[in-house]
Amino acid sequence: MAHSVEPPVRTHTGPLPDQWPTQATDAIVTVVGKVRDRTTEPAITAARAVVYGLFAAVLGVVAAVLAVAMTIRIANNYIPGGIWIVYLVLGAIFAIGGLFLWSKAFATTPEDS
Repeated sequence: MAHSVEPPVRTHTGPLPDQWPTQATDAIVTVVGKVRDRTTEPAITAARAVVYGLFAAVLGVVAAVLAVAMTIRIANNYIPGGIWIVYLVLGAIFAIGGLFLWSKAFATTPEDS
């Protein structure tokens, strides 16, 4: 007949509880999770903002160039005379807009005085 050997019953005899490996693991996982939430998540959010912002900026520049080219083509069809008139009108519009923005760039506000 085979005798079954049962594992000895462990009684608490030391300064640490029997579940200390599980408790230590849970504490480490909790601390690592908190550190990750405070560091990795904001970094991922910032990286996404930079990538999406650059993508939007590139698309905006492409759209602006295409809009100017389309405007020149349409204006050339409807404004009588040569293409130089279209260039003159659009150049004047852009120059006036640039001068307006230039004046705003160096304008002093009441807080600056």
